[in-house]
Amino acid sequence: MGELADPDVRAREIESRMTDDERFSLLVCVMGAGELWPLTDERIPPDVPMSAGYVPGIPRLSVPALRMSDAGLGVTNPGYRPGDTATALPAGLALAASFNPALARAAGEAIGREARSRGFNVLLAGAINLARDPRNGRNFEYASEDPLLSATMVAESIDGIQRQGVISTIKHYSLNCNETNRHWLDAIIDPDAHRESDLLAFELAIERSRPGAVMTAYNKVNGDYAAQNGALINGVLKGDWGYRGWVMSDWGGTPSWECALAGLDQECGAQIDAVLWQSEAFTERLRAAYADGRLPKERLSDMVRRILRSMFAVGIERREAAPAPDMAAHNEIALQIARQGIVLLTNRGVLPLACPESTARIAVIGGYAQLGVPIGCGSSAVVPPGGYADVIPIGGPGLTGGLRNLYLLPSSPLSELRKQLPHAQIEFDPGISPAEAVLAARRADVAIVFAVRVEGEGIDGADLSLPWGQDAVIEAVSAANPNTVVVLETGNPVAMPWRDSVNAIVAAWYPGQAGGQAIAEILTGRVNPSGRLPITFPVGLGQTPRPELPDLGAAWGTPTTVRYSEGSEVGYRWFARTNQVPMFAFGHGLSYTRFDYRDLAVSAGHTVTASFSVVNTGDRRGADTPQLYLTGAAGEQRARLLGFERVELEPGEARRVTIEADPRLLASYDGRARSWRIRAGRYAVAVGASAVAQELAAEVELAGRAFGR
Repeated sequence: MGELADPDVRAREIESRMTDDERFSLLVCVMGAGELWPLTDERIPPDVPMSAGYVPGIPRLSVPALRMSDAGLGVTNPGYRPGDTATALPAGLALAASFNPALARAAGEAIGREARSRGFNVLLAGAINLARDPRNGRNFEYASEDPLLSATMVAESIDGIQRQGVISTIKHYSLNCNETNRHWLDAIIDPDAHRESDLLAFELAIERSRPGAVMTAYNKVNGDYAAQNGALINGVLKGDWGYRGWVMSDWGGTPSWECALAGLDQECGAQIDAVLWQSEAFTERLRAAYADGRLPKERLSDMVRRILRSMFAVGIERREAAPAPDMAAHNEIALQIARQGIVLLTNRGVLPLACPESTARIAVIGGYAQLGVPIGCGSSAVVPPGGYADVIPIGGPGLTGGLRNLYLLPSSPLSELRKQLPHAQIEFDPGISPAEAVLAARRADVAIVFAVRVEGEGIDGADLSLPWGQDAVIEAVSAANPNTVVVLETGNPVAMPWRDSVNAIVAAWYPGQAGGQAIAEILTGRVNPSGRLPITFPVGLGQTPRPELPDLGAAWGTPTTVRYSEGSEVGYRWFARTNQVPMFAFGHGLSYTRFDYRDLAVSAGHTVTASFSVVNTGDRRGADTPQLYLTGAAGEQRARLLGFERVELEPGEARRVTIEADPRLLASYDGRARSWRIRAGRYAVAVGASAVAQELAAEVELAGRAFGR
């Protein structure tokens, strides 16, 4: 059939010509040999490089094999292909902190180009789970605590990948919001609140980017495993949303063949399923069910057609492996993400540091700053060009415990600061002892303490403290030197018992392979900080919905129940509902210039549209991200991000911004009616620099209506 024929038509035609053996061959994906699974599977041809997943093709019908790689933060290679490297991008939280959708698209395009150059045609990207818990070890991979921001950024990244002729997933559907015993975790949530929060992020992103596949989560949702949850897959995803791609399991997340009846189309990571569930292969059980009529033929055909449809819709069958991409250009993308994603949390005048001619004495302390910058660990780990600066084993329980290491990318903040400040006297102290660090701090005009925390897949944090005595080092250094700057390189918020004693705090996240340069440029003022927090920093765990995480520290394999009783009130919404003041609010971020908001005009129709002016009232060029929030709905207090726009302005320059809210952000979901409902009444909106710093406000009248499913 013609290459440009309708993908549904092509999929039906090709599937109709398949044998049952060929159909079943597309429904299982096996892992290549690597660190996590060292055994080579006979189903993978010897000339195929190892990767996270392989599905054989059907040459007689020109159906290509599927070669899959994790790729949330770059094309990963944790032990699969010795010597292979790829661009190591900053954490998902860093990208989201840029509030720059165009940058997310550029990141996706870079990942897609590098994947194609290696022959991959499916990327396990698009991580969109909301950050419900600041202890979640995998938050660094995700985008934010807000459905709109998450969907906006993740959709652009997925679209960038798929424009390169590579299928992207969106994951993990749904509520993979804690890592502790995730294979045995039951996430309990009110279904309507689920639609208004985590599922809304998926819904918006799927609408905008049309990912070829949806990957289910490991956990249960309201009693049923995500891969076997008919309400979520057949009911919401394929039913209400009309999703036309295929649904795959996460590696080791297929508990039974009945998952196929609930809507799962493909088992992935078959070898891990065999270990975890101690049962015969998924496809063998599926074949038996098919043979005795428990699996209808139409369902088998539907599973296959969905996979084929995504192949044809994205065009992977028309794409050959691409030549080696411009890695220097991709490094520039990593650098831009780090520059725009670093958040200046506090500044009492010490930043930016003195000009390049300065002969100031500067103490750089801790954080392995002499070597590089950290990344998160697990399936998202990327080996950068030239390899890691160092790998320090940590370990832990479970399947992913062996991958829990402190990985350092070779982008040394110490070296970059010396480049930026060639005449300064810069001394390094490793920060292993408060007493030693104080000696260096006393000799300096400015002390910069780098603090790191390792976050990783499969493990939640026990608290929000910095490990290895780093809080004590910061407290001692700040007592010895009033000009102390703290640079946090973490994948989550952290507690800051020293917050009031330091002069400046910078959240650099996991800043990627160019992170050292970006940090140095922010500290010295060569780049004006513009990042905004995509996640609320609480004062402590007592401010969160679950001060104590159920079964934290329980033995691996312990069944666990987490009740997400906050429902749709995630992150800043929770703080607004409970009238709590966070340490740093969602959307917060400082600049070396100043911005003002003026002349708010609001109109109402089927939704709310707001226009206002942003003015740079400072003396240097900078970028701002004004945010529009819903603060009240028909007499009820609400907190919902309705929109945002990143604007770059010269000193004195003004720009008019217009934001039209998606109606679902103004509505509540009514599960009994299976529709969204906007209640008639007055709706209050506000414009500000964060969820709590709201400067302009207005009200409009909306008519009540129901819409959508």
